[in-house]
Order: sequence, then structure tokens, then C-alpha cells
Amino acid sequence: MLEIGLTHYLLLGAALFAIGLFGAIGKKHVISILLSIELMLNAVNINLLAFSKFLPLSNGAGEIFSIFVIVIAAAEVAIGLAIAIALYRSKGSLDLDKFNLLRW
Repeated sequence: MLEIGLTHYLLLGAALFAIGLFGAIGKKHVISILLSIELMLNAVNINLLAFSKFLPLSNGAGEIFSIFVIVIAAAEVAIGLAIAIALYRSKGSLDLDKFNLLRW
């Protein structure tokens, strides 16, 4: 029977991070970019928890750092959505190609 080890978790985290990075770089809509950043942060959480589970001297450090990442992600969503609402109110769109932030 196949046992799930550290390598499997790291490959899953790397795949999720790569998908999130591709989405953050390739998308042109603000909400899609925020979702891609969230996917990248969740990949980091998977790696932190995997290291915490498989390393004998972690003492729960991975779980604590994972909680900090979740708090930072929540703050990022709140600030990102506030910026998105402000951009939509001022420009009428959330397409990044239409923004020139040097001229309001």
C-alpha cells in the first residue's frame, strides 16, 4: 500500500503554488489575481504543515506559522477587496489594462 509521505505534500504544495503564480502573472482581472494569491498562500500552508508533521523537532512551529499565514491572508483579502472597490468606483472597471495609476 502506498504511504503518503513528505514528498507527496511538497509536490502538492509546489503544484498549487505554480498554478497560483501562473494565475497571478497571467490574469488581468483584480479578483482573479487575489484568488491566485490566496492559492499561493494555501500552498505555503500545506508545506508548513507537512514539515511540522514529518520533522521530529518542529514542536508545532508549522502550525503556528500556518495560523499567521491565514491571518495575513485574511488581512490581504480585506485590503485587496477595499482597493478593488475603490478602483471600480473611480474607473468603472476592474481590468488592469485600463488602469494608469500615475494619472487618476
